Amino acid sequence: MPLEWLLLGLAALVIGVAKTSFGGLASLAVALLAFLLPTTKEATAATLLLLITGDVVAVLRYRSSTDWKLVRGLLPAVVPGLLLGAWFLSAVDDTILRRSIGGLLLVFVVVQLIDRLRRNRPTDSPDDGPPHRALTIGAGVAAGFTTMAANAAGPVMALYLQWAKVDKMRFLGTGAVYFFIINLAKSPLTAGLGLFTPTVLTTAAALVPVVLLGTLVGIAIIGKVPQRAFDIATLVTSAIAAAALIVF
Repeated sequence: MPLEWLLLGLAALVIGVAKTSFGGLASLAVALLAFLLPTTKEATAATLLLLITGDVVAVLRYRSSTDWKLVRGLLPAVVPGLLLGAWFLSAVDDTILRRSIGGLLLVFVVVQLIDRLRRNRPTDSPDDGPPHRALTIGAGVAAGFTTMAANAAGPVMALYLQWAKVDKMRFLGTGAVYFFIINLAKSPLTAGLGLFTPTVLTTAAALVPVVLLGTLVGIAIIGKVPQRAFDIATLVTSAIAAAALIVF
């Protein structure tokens, strides 16, 4: 199965790059792992372990740029989202799981596009304050649900931080700390569902070095990307991730 392991390695590399640069890319790796591993639920568990590996590097690298006000606003709403995601994960089959998450992400992308057109201003405009509280709660619940059900909250968080008009470094620092916290929080729920099987653990262990390599690649490229290009790439990768989950 050399080709299968090559593709698994590619997915792990993308996760590492996503954790230290373009967060929306992680959902592309989620879609690829869901295709390669026996079930989407096994892919969800293996991906979680790889994401936590990338989270550690991202937190160490970007923690000084974290916007703690945004993190504190999002975290309370994550809890009901995690519980809803755990229930959904146990109640539906793989196809419904993938397409539901993809559809939700696509809605977020469309809303962000409409918001950008309505505002009719460049993506690198100055920060004009945090999003409305209702949007923060909605994003927190959606992030908790999508991360628990399919490790696909990267685009949700990316779009929310774009709404918050944070600069590139605050984006990376806030996302790093936020995902490290919620990925650790959902690990007991994942274990309780019996998803950390021997196959999942051995596959994840083999791919951890590739994730670490990907984090270094992400760190190397992100400093060369201007703010406007970063915002556009975030939106595009989120849309591609949504489409991949729906189609595959």
